[in-house]
Amino acid sequence: MIYLKTDEEIELMRISNLLVAKTLGEVAKAIKPGVSTLELDKIAEAFIRDNGGTPAFLNYQGFPNSLCTSVNEQVVHGIPNDTPLQEGDVVSVDCGVLLNDFYGDSAYTFPIGEVAPEVKALLEATKASLYKGIEQAIDNNRLGDVGHAIQSYTEERGYSVVREMVGHGIGRNLHEAPEVANYGRRGNGTKLKSGMVIAIEPMINLGKRQIVQEDDGWTIRTIDKKVSAHYEHTVAVRKGEADILSSFKFVEEVLHLQSEK
Repeated sequence: MIYLKTDEEIELMRISNLLVAKTLGEVAKAIKPGVSTLELDKIAEAFIRDNGGTPAFLNYQGFPNSLCTSVNEQVVHGIPNDTPLQEGDVVSVDCGVLLNDFYGDSAYTFPIGEVAPEVKALLEATKASLYKGIEQAIDNNRLGDVGHAIQSYTEERGYSVVREMVGHGIGRNLHEAPEVANYGRRGNGTKLKSGMVIAIEPMINLGKRQIVQEDDGWTIRTIDKKVSAHYEHTVAVRKGEADILSSFKFVEEVLHLQSEK
């Protein structure tokens, strides 16, 4: 069942997603070599609660933390731990919030210090592919158009698309119909309608597309242990142009200031 949202509900979701965006901005201020993902998790949980929200991932189907932090070859659903991040790592930070009865959800892959050129290129291509997918999230298009835009952009550059993990509808529930794959054929799949709200989240690998689940029952990593990147926005389908409800603005302001130091 796909729930179409009213304009009022979409504005409430924009507020939820603004809190996610600001939380990722707080993470951006703290993330550096020597900091652990568990420290980042505590910063995020405190900030979400201080701003009237509830961490969406904490205890969701038993997940133990507020952030998913996936380092290097980990694709998604990494559990924060006390291992310090190292120069050259990358970490996908996925954050969800419940506020005003609606969920927000967004993810950003952070480079830790200087990363290898091929890793930097993967991050840039994955983020760009997210916006290619968003361009297709308009009324009367189909989900295959979104997936095809992401897949074609990344595969043309020699990367591979994770198939088993997908984006999703979002609203009063964190995960709603439909599933939003990052691959597909133009003109195929569910028809998009104004009022649908979906989380689009490319998961793109430097090496092979195959993944495995770690023994913790959560963490997904690449089978060849090569780096993976992951970016996510919550998007409302509209006529003519998609409406991005989440934002990387706060993250990128912090990263820009840091790069100027």
